[in-house]
Amino acid sequence: MTELKVEGMSCGHCKMSVEKALKSVQGVEKVEVFLQEGKAIVEGSAPVEALIAAVQEEGYSASVRQ
Repeated sequence: MTELKVEGMSCGHCKMSVEKALKSVQGVEKVEVFLQEGKAIVEGSAPVEALIAAVQEEGYSASVRQ
């Protein structure tokens, strides 16, 4: 499981865009995005770099949540 900090989400559409972007990454099995907390939990074998890149392509910033 990977937990990402996602910055820039402000509405339900943002949440859906991030979910869709993460689900499109090969190796992702499950995605949960939490708008209020600004985080995404991703399950599967996708590399973290690919997850971050997918979120950034949608116009949001992402990093591994510590």
